[in-house]
Amino acid sequence: MTSSAKVALSDDGKRLILDLDGRSRELAAMWLRERSPDAETLDPGTGQRLIEAAELPLDLTLLHAECDGDALALRFSDGHATRFPLAAVVADDTGPSAIVPGRTLWDAELSGPPRADFAAAVADDAALLEMLEGLHRYGVALVSGVPADEHGMQALIDRIGPLRRTNWGGIADVKSVANAYDLTMTQRGLEPHTDNPYRDPIPGYIWLHCLTNAADGGDNTLVDGYRAAQVLRERDPAAFDCLTRVSPRFRYRDESTWLESEGPLIELDSQGRVSRVRFNNRTEQVDALPADELERYYAARHAFYALITSDELTVHLKLDPGQMLIMDNYRLFHGRRAFELAGGVRHLRQGYVDRDSTASRRLTLRHQLTDITTPEEVA
Repeated sequence: MTSSAKVALSDDGKRLILDLDGRSRELAAMWLRERSPDAETLDPGTGQRLIEAAELPLDLTLLHAECDGDALALRFSDGHATRFPLAAVVADDTGPSAIVPGRTLWDAELSGPPRADFAAAVADDAALLEMLEGLHRYGVALVSGVPADEHGMQALIDRIGPLRRTNWGGIADVKSVANAYDLTMTQRGLEPHTDNPYRDPIPGYIWLHCLTNAADGGDNTLVDGYRAAQVLRERDPAAFDCLTRVSPRFRYRDESTWLESEGPLIELDSQGRVSRVRFNNRTEQVDALPADELERYYAARHAFYALITSDELTVHLKLDPGQMLIMDNYRLFHGRRAFELAGGVRHLRQGYVDRDSTASRRLTLRHQLTDITTPEEVA
């Protein structure tokens, strides 16, 4: 790596110009100082900053910089000296991208979700990490061998993080019932959607465990929302832009609960990359915006809906007893075909696990099993 690395300082010392592997990067002296990876600046155990970055002098400069092996040897005007690994500089600079790094987009050609064995994931850290990596990359994982009882998935949830409790409790039934409080408890088909956009925070991962599925119909549908947003951006940029700017409200009410939140159907992160999608026709409520803006929104939503219900992007599967889907609720649209109880019984159980505990478990296992610590591994 270092054979092609060259460094230079700007005339005022506030910038370091690094030429590495044929690419030039300009790094601020202040950024390098507050991110200095030494024990004086960062706690070795937690990685948390020990200095107060807001107290660093605004006229701070670099007095010296050179490549030293696989690191930058730096000396600053406040007297601090450090070695900054080149790998950390490269990892932090991911470059332009239309989606969040570390994801594989897919459409109807996907042969199937990443698969995992329940017993192996419960007993073995390497198998659990493999499952979590597949879930992270594709937004979905299919787990087989789940115990066929109402709390069969709990042992695997306990390996990752706490079960997210809602006003409906912890793990809830998904089956046709009288006086259903939600359309998931009926026999009707469900359009592609994300769950609970009226909550704050929105549940991160949906766990859907099949106990029996002998009813006629009831197949699950899966759509990669990141891929759908990418296609919309390519084919109809104006519609894409509209859906990133208009934030409809979402509301759920019953006798004991009133939940409201809002957000765009396509959400971008600070670098303009698609980071979250929403779609929930049952609970969406658009404000009375100016008529021309509403017309644009309705046309854009229509175009997006056409994509997420298209054969081009939709994967179909029917869960067998003992199988479970884990789905990224910030990324996946999921739905189902209508089913007929005359053909048998369809009984699934559903729970939620939040994103922070899921990500933490994946990254911790990755570090423990592979000793990877560079910042790009957060992706």
